[in-house]
Amino acid sequence: MIYEMSPFVLLLDWEGFEKDKYVHTVLEDNLLPNYLEKCSWFAGRNRKNWRIKITGAVRMKCGDTEFFFTYLQIRYSSGEPESYLFPVSFVGEETSDIPENAFISRASLDEKEGFLVDAVYDPAFRLAIFKSLLSSASTRQKNEQVLEFERGKGLEDETETESCFIDIDGNNTAFVYNNKYFFKLYRNLYQGINPEIESLRFFSRKEKFSNYPKYCGSINLTEENTPLYTFGVMTEYIADSKDNWSLTGDYLNDFIIGLVDGNFQVKEQVFVKVAQLGKRTAVMHDALFDPGAEEAFRPEQINRSYRTEIHRKLEEALDKRYDTLIDMYMDLDEQTQALAWQFMEAKDKILNFIDQILTRVFNSLRIRIHGDFHLRQILINAKGIHMIDFEGEPNTPISKRITKHSPLKDVASMIRSYHYAVSAKLYNSEQTQMIPEKDLLRASDRWYKLMRDTFLEEYLTYFGPHHTLLKNNNEVNYLLQFHLLEKAINELGFEISNRPSWIKIPLKGILDVVREIEKLRTV
Repeated sequence: MIYEMSPFVLLLDWEGFEKDKYVHTVLEDNLLPNYLEKCSWFAGRNRKNWRIKITGAVRMKCGDTEFFFTYLQIRYSSGEPESYLFPVSFVGEETSDIPENAFISRASLDEKEGFLVDAVYDPAFRLAIFKSLLSSASTRQKNEQVLEFERGKGLEDETETESCFIDIDGNNTAFVYNNKYFFKLYRNLYQGINPEIESLRFFSRKEKFSNYPKYCGSINLTEENTPLYTFGVMTEYIADSKDNWSLTGDYLNDFIIGLVDGNFQVKEQVFVKVAQLGKRTAVMHDALFDPGAEEAFRPEQINRSYRTEIHRKLEEALDKRYDTLIDMYMDLDEQTQALAWQFMEAKDKILNFIDQILTRVFNSLRIRIHGDFHLRQILINAKGIHMIDFEGEPNTPISKRITKHSPLKDVASMIRSYHYAVSAKLYNSEQTQMIPEKDLLRASDRWYKLMRDTFLEEYLTYFGPHHTLLKNNNEVNYLLQFHLLEKAINELGFEISNRPSWIKIPLKGILDVVREIEKLRTV
């Protein structure tokens, strides 16, 4: 592919790269649009009519070599712009260890011919990050901002360093060093220190919770010792592991074999694993519950301003989903139409339930939580359960991610993940195609409720009936249903926009909450 590139040569000047209007314009208009369309971390790659604007560049020095972290602002014809972190490096013509998909353009730097490349694929860039973290290096910028490399306690001295780029789903980019360390480059650029850094530091001071990868370091841009952005984090690498979504899929494969033969069978091992996760989730939240902690982690009341905000967001989301379903109702399949009709009929009941968040008495507290808790965020290996990715919702501003919530928001998110796991597996398996859809729905519902109840029982048993964090059953029941509804309505919005054939999954989740609403009593 290198030899099929345009003969155009981009003239680089590293000394003035931060404000090089010529290079920025060529990248914005000619080189990066086609490149970004291939990048899985770029959320807008399938949208139309977007433009790139380079809004900044941060210099990184390691010895005599320099690299740049560029800020890319993506502007759309409608909607808010997005900002991404995109590191670049220059490599000589003789390079042979960089994959074809990394090349952006032929280039010339200091009279040397070579290429401008996506730096994550450049072994020299990855090595520079590792060396800089080991030495707690820093690079002062021309505007007096400082790129700081913080070494964590989990990073040991290494005499040799091997690195590899690894593909991960989602919004970030990852490297592995010496099969011991995992580095994650945050692609979405949001102002403030990433919550993952704060959470990992916090957990490192807690003895009761150890189911997380050790903190090994981070890269932050600071100004007058105040963090502006977090560029990346290094943690312990959880080797020889499998994520819990895949593991649950394996269990469901066994379940489907029995179902096809007319049997509803769930192996005891499945209940054991779900119970273990329920307990470790409770331990995580207990560790995050620290009345003596610094302000960022100190528990808070479920106060009026918080209630008003989550009420507003959920009510607006509900109205939007309701209106959209009306517009697309005739395009839905028969079963989804039936579920959508029940949802639309229940709107007033749902609104009345949501309104109770404003008037109920709550003595339970809210804390910092995981914030994006689902089966893919759980890794399992011979050493046990490991919870990862404490950054929160990656497409949400940092200021929103650090909002404290009831821990039941995490619980609801995991419960919904189990519902998705069984629904996706049963509806999309070739083995279940001959089973009537109503029978599939009933089987998936039974399996999901067994997992839900197993997880919840273990989780709530850990805290007991009168823990300060979860004060009483009435509050637990209401808050759990509120956050289950919140999660399912957000899922419905995603499926409407991306996978209309899956709309039935969150609709079923919403109707489950509607049934539970009947059992609740306003306090």
